[in-house]
Amino acid sequence: MDLQTLVLEPARPAVASIVMLHGLGADGTDFLPLADELDLSALGPVRWVLPRAPVRPVTINNGYRMRAWYDILATDLARREDEAGLRASAAQVLELLDREVAHGMPARRIVLAGFSQGAAISLLAGLRCPQRLAGLAGLSGYLPLADAALAEAHAAQRDVPVFLAHGRDDAVVSLERGQAARQSLQAAGWPVQWQDYPMEHTLCIEEVRHLQSWLLQVLASPGP
Repeated sequence: MDLQTLVLEPARPAVASIVMLHGLGADGTDFLPLADELDLSALGPVRWVLPRAPVRPVTINNGYRMRAWYDILATDLARREDEAGLRASAAQVLELLDREVAHGMPARRIVLAGFSQGAAISLLAGLRCPQRLAGLAGLSGYLPLADAALAEAHAAQRDVPVFLAHGRDDAVVSLERGQAARQSLQAAGWPVQWQDYPMEHTLCIEEVRHLQSWLLQVLASPGP
């Protein structure tokens, strides 16, 4: 099933695409303010692709149905993971990336990013993408199925830049989970830019500025 997707198409042909995945119970429209706040005009016109996760029951929320990329089985994100849900959403995101390429955007001009659950899926899907992306960004997230994610990473992504940012006071996805993702990726050879901030499970303006600088850097080259 195709993901419901909001696309912000620039007035002139886009030179890059940013695919941004929302967090648990949120929606792609939550990133409209971020798209406005990030000044990427130096690159030229940018297309924003904002998919919506499927609606599903979430165990940790007493089975309440909400938009979620996968089920949350327990507060221990590392010990009990919804592998089937994670893999299904990662496959849907890879299909979304394929559609971007089919519509004329080279993979090396696409950044896959996300917040919280969206960050987890961005890393899981992005590492497996068979076409080299411009970059992967995870905000307040973690690396799910960590051993498998690294073992199944495609050779095309072996040097893809990664931006990870986290709140030091995050009580939803602990800082340690974010740091574990950084350490695993760096140990496996990925170039990771890490930032942390005095905040909870949210975004801050300093983070937005750091993300903007990183996006301008990884998308600076026109690519093949």
